[in-house]
Amino acid sequence: MTTVLARYEQLVASGELRPDPEQRAAASKLDQLQQELERPPAKRRWYSYLVGTPPSEPLPRGIYLWGGVGRGKSMLMDLFHDCLSIPGKRRVHFHAFMLEVHSLLREERKKESGDPIPPVAMKIAEGLRVLAFDEMVVNNSADAMIMSRLFTWLIEMCCLTIVTTSNRAPGELYKDGLNREHFLPFIALIERELDVIALNGPHDYRLERLAGIDTWHTPLGDAATAQVREAFFRLTDFSPEDSEHVPSAELDLGGGRMLHVPKSLKGVAVFSFKRLCSEARGAADYLAIAQTYHTVIVVGIPRMGPENRNDAARFVTLIDALYENKVKLFATAAAEPEALYTKGDGAFEFERTVSRLMEMQSAEYLAAGHGEA
Repeated sequence: MTTVLARYEQLVASGELRPDPEQRAAASKLDQLQQELERPPAKRRWYSYLVGTPPSEPLPRGIYLWGGVGRGKSMLMDLFHDCLSIPGKRRVHFHAFMLEVHSLLREERKKESGDPIPPVAMKIAEGLRVLAFDEMVVNNSADAMIMSRLFTWLIEMCCLTIVTTSNRAPGELYKDGLNREHFLPFIALIERELDVIALNGPHDYRLERLAGIDTWHTPLGDAATAQVREAFFRLTDFSPEDSEHVPSAELDLGGGRMLHVPKSLKGVAVFSFKRLCSEARGAADYLAIAQTYHTVIVVGIPRMGPENRNDAARFVTLIDALYENKVKLFATAAAEPEALYTKGDGAFEFERTVSRLMEMQSAEYLAAGHGEA
């Protein structure tokens, strides 16, 4: 059996990772949790209440690992999940998990049998001891409203240990969101039940992996496609040989609308220009993308003229959302930014978008954390 810390130190010794005190401290904490979870499990509290016996030993404390893009959160989660030698473990991207939760809640509400949260929590927890999330983020009021009660049940009644990564500190989740006061108990739950560990050192390892790869690639063609493809695999650690099995996702845009994301992994999304800007979309759609993904790859950006004014206007709104949320943009395009849209309604205003596209290629912009003001 390999422990998290032993595996981490092997990677450092082999030169695959550079020594990093914050990463090592986080690996040590995950190592401790691994050992606790590999002991016999505690009783589920809801079961204890049903049969009239007290629960056994305290639940192992979960971990909330947060920090900027490229600090090694996903790498540490990989080590933890791979080394943890128990059957009752599950790892899922947080966005996919919340889609599952909403689906289960809809099914329970059809039964009209009372509060749907307890049966949904018990169904999620069935057979599990640890639930691990990638990229916890909250960007809509529907999620915010249910998370406090759901996670209270998962942790306190179902005895699930929660391990999660996030780009934001707990207190920054759903910041300035609608009805945020209903979300505050969830923040208190995290701080009470999970060990909060920050990874905020100076090195952005993800950017180091992109050495030699630009963000804007023109003209369109095989060479440009190969460059953004390479960027995707470096950012996600997904094997290029297994490219046919890159996961997709369905992004909840609100109001019952979903957006298919052809490639979605570890906070990186791939879209075609046609899907994003030639279909009817608004600012709220682009905001949902910008808040969910730290990196967006857009392929097939064409030159635009007067006949494409609607596409150009949507492209402006898309870039505004990505820029304001410090999303990293990789693109294949028919021309450099300044030559994309020179004639047509809004061409003069498009110059601001050109300026933003140029800034988004800078080292300073790329070093900024996702969502930073």
